Amino acid sequence: MSYEVTATRRRPQQFEHLVGQEFVAETLRNSIKSGKIAHAYLFSGPRGCGKTSTARILAKALNCQNGPTDKPCCQCSNCQEITKGSSLDVIEIDGASNTSVENIRQIKDEVMFPPSNCRYKIYIIDEVHMLSVSAFNALLKTIEEPPEYVIFIFATTELQKVPATIKSRCQQYNFRLVSIDKVKECLAQAAAELNIKADDEALFWIARESTGSMRDAYTLFDQVVAFSDGYITYDKIRDKLGLVGIDRLNTLFEACATGKTDEVLNLLDSFLQAGVSIEQLISNSADYLRSLLLIKNGITKEALLGNSVERYSSVVLNSWNVVQLERALSIYLQLYRDIRYSLSPRYELELSYSRLCWLNQYVSNAEVKKAIDAAQALLAGAPVAGATIAAPAATSTPALSGTKPALSINPIPNGLPRLSGLDEPDENETASIPDAADGGKSNPFYNGGSLPPEQSVSNSENQNVEKNQVVEKELDERLKLHIPEANMVGDEVLPTVYVPTMDSASFNYAPDSSSDDLQSDDSWANTEVPPDDDYSYEEVENQEAESYYEQQAPSPEVISSFSDASSSASKITMADGREVPVNQLKGTILANLSVNDTFTAAALERTGEWSCGPDYIEAIVTSDYDKSIIQKCIPVLNEEISKVCGKNMFFKLKLLKQSDDSKTVEIPQQVKILLETFKGSIVTGKQ
Repeated sequence: MSYEVTATRRRPQQFEHLVGQEFVAETLRNSIKSGKIAHAYLFSGPRGCGKTSTARILAKALNCQNGPTDKPCCQCSNCQEITKGSSLDVIEIDGASNTSVENIRQIKDEVMFPPSNCRYKIYIIDEVHMLSVSAFNALLKTIEEPPEYVIFIFATTELQKVPATIKSRCQQYNFRLVSIDKVKECLAQAAAELNIKADDEALFWIARESTGSMRDAYTLFDQVVAFSDGYITYDKIRDKLGLVGIDRLNTLFEACATGKTDEVLNLLDSFLQAGVSIEQLISNSADYLRSLLLIKNGITKEALLGNSVERYSSVVLNSWNVVQLERALSIYLQLYRDIRYSLSPRYELELSYSRLCWLNQYVSNAEVKKAIDAAQALLAGAPVAGATIAAPAATSTPALSGTKPALSINPIPNGLPRLSGLDEPDENETASIPDAADGGKSNPFYNGGSLPPEQSVSNSENQNVEKNQVVEKELDERLKLHIPEANMVGDEVLPTVYVPTMDSASFNYAPDSSSDDLQSDDSWANTEVPPDDDYSYEEVENQEAESYYEQQAPSPEVISSFSDASSSASKITMADGREVPVNQLKGTILANLSVNDTFTAAALERTGEWSCGPDYIEAIVTSDYDKSIIQKCIPVLNEEISKVCGKNMFFKLKLLKQSDDSKTVEIPQQVKILLETFKGSIVTGKQ
């Protein structure tokens, strides 16, 4: 007897022999038992799942000499002829090669003749979706009202291509893919029939590669049997078929998880040199990452994983989380689609594994959004989980108004990456920094953040509380304000404006000299004649430069007293009864408008001396142009002055015309000296 492939030798001959199609088998058996036999059937489903075999079993059940029966004997002449495909009354037609109307017309002519030997004339049309539209239309009338002895059985793998007019005239049965466990069981039975030993791992790999198709499984089984010499092992399959294997994948992905890029690239080269194709390596890697993702989600079913959970590397499982595994799997799924258009598929493969070496640093968009939301809540002052509020430290100086209590620990929300810049350096770290004799102030990180990231930072709660108290005390001392009572309006502070008293003839205050030098013979103002002794630039630099740069501004007390003395003659009464100097009111209004309305503030600076009345403020301008500019801003000024004073106030302008004599200004002696000194010098690059 000639050799017969396993798929043909193990073709089902009874309904109970159908693997994974229990619903179809049970329905057909019940219809035969009850005598409710349809005139047309449509079997659809993936390849190799038993559609044609079921059609033959149905034909034998209907034409068996002992039937119709749900269990054909397979011994009578009718059953044997149908099994061999030589029956005259069971006609199998390949729809892919008989697609025209002429083929369908031949069927219409044949159905007029009754069967010769059997009870029914059965037409089995495989791949019926390949028929043309005209052929389908020609077949409609025949399958709708055929003779009582004619039965049509259609089989297709693409149900969507069958016209709805055909579907409506047939009983439809959908065939399913066979589970891996059942395929493995059938392969074990086939190996036992051939007296071949087979490891479970090898059979499991064959079943998984068949993707639910029994015919594919038997075909691959025959190929493995041919080179296994009577003993099927997974190692033989891996070496002969150019597979990577779970052990090699564990080694490869462990190197990726630990960031050893050089080792990964060397392993890839060895796999490719051993005959593993790039497509196979990508496919195996995608299967491996899918199995890891399933394990991470708590799935341990061996049929889904492809191997037992213990076979997968714990190093890889512990190194990558679910989000990172999803990212890795998407890389290889996209890689398989891209290699057909790539300049070099090997370059693409090496690039994908190189990316896996830094997969530990990958952060998804969802995680970034979560961190941003947590940071936004932190900046908005929302309560943070895990942060406790400590009472303000008791210091000798009064606490500033508006200060917030210090947090006893660094308020980092859960899930937000910790930044070392939010931590305060502890005493041990400050002492270890060079130039720390001054308390660490020479350190560039002093009061500007924590120590550099490579140095450790203490997170002790007690140390943080003590450090916060010290920092708060230092800030209170440095920011301590000495504010006169006249400048306080409730909780707000009105600025003190210093308005110096000037003589119209000359400026008596030399800004480059101290107050003691004003009475000295060596000092001279900007409108006075310089002294008679020799004038040298070196002497000015050596004697006066140091005093100029070391000059200190007057203290707030001096400014306040000077301002009160100069403006005591002109004060305005506020709504609460307080008397405020007009110059101070002007400074307050200028400060407010500089923030809210810069144009009005700039216009207000053009005004001269202010005077006040019970319900108005009058300012002096010296030109019609300034008056026209400021008049446009009077509504804003009225509103702002009324707001500051707490009552309705009006702003007025008074134009002060200057005499013609005031227009003649004598050039200061210093300017004359400069003109004589630089006379004839190079100006703008030309002489």
